[in-house]
Amino acid sequence: MLVAIVLYKGMTTLDAIGPYEVLRFLPDVKLCFVSNKPGPVVTDSGVLVLGATHSFAEVASPDIVLVPGSEADTTTAMANEELIQWLQNVHRSTQWTLSVCTGALILAAAGILDGHKATTHWMAQEWLQTFGAIPQKEQRIVRSGKIVTAAGVSAGIDLALWLVGEIAGQERAEIAQLAIEYDPKPAYDSGHPDKASREVFQKARKEMLQRASNVRSLLAIPKIAWETVLQKIRKEFKL
Repeated sequence: MLVAIVLYKGMTTLDAIGPYEVLRFLPDVKLCFVSNKPGPVVTDSGVLVLGATHSFAEVASPDIVLVPGSEADTTTAMANEELIQWLQNVHRSTQWTLSVCTGALILAAAGILDGHKATTHWMAQEWLQTFGAIPQKEQRIVRSGKIVTAAGVSAGIDLALWLVGEIAGQERAEIAQLAIEYDPKPAYDSGHPDKASREVFQKARKEMLQRASNVRSLLAIPKIAWETVLQKIRKEFKL
């Protein structure tokens, strides 16, 4: 079984590495990190660098694809024509197509979430509907056929653990969970907007917007949505 985890400049590290640490426990699994070309990829911290092992062209038919999100600039990946085309092509034959956090918007930009229930980071939920998905704001993991989307960042670990159970059974998933000692007992209970105080919510939202800091990125989302819809219309209506 081949698992391809997408890397792109500005992505959030844990979105990819959290699931990676769990999916390694699948039987007979091979994992690769794919990008436009092999080599280093700088994550959203600007300090941590991950390495793409393969180009998109080299990985034509993965069994599982996972697309991470970004705190800084998801729209750059959404506008990456090579990535979008690759996702559209490989999704036809994947067993599972996954996203973590705002990676759902990248799947949506590829037209993969059209008419599907999906979730993403709470900051980005409003954009899912723009791309034809059906937002599930209260859900941490959402399955729609072979498409599985996870909420923000840490939810990717839950997604991967669930998937190991689906593919290899509960015992294998429990072995993976024990091996990485995934037994969360957070000191605080403010991990979802419904649980956070209004003050914490407002401050967290402000900080996240400041980290993104790229107004052009926010403005680009409606443009990408429009181009996605236009391409769909043009394919269906040929002169």
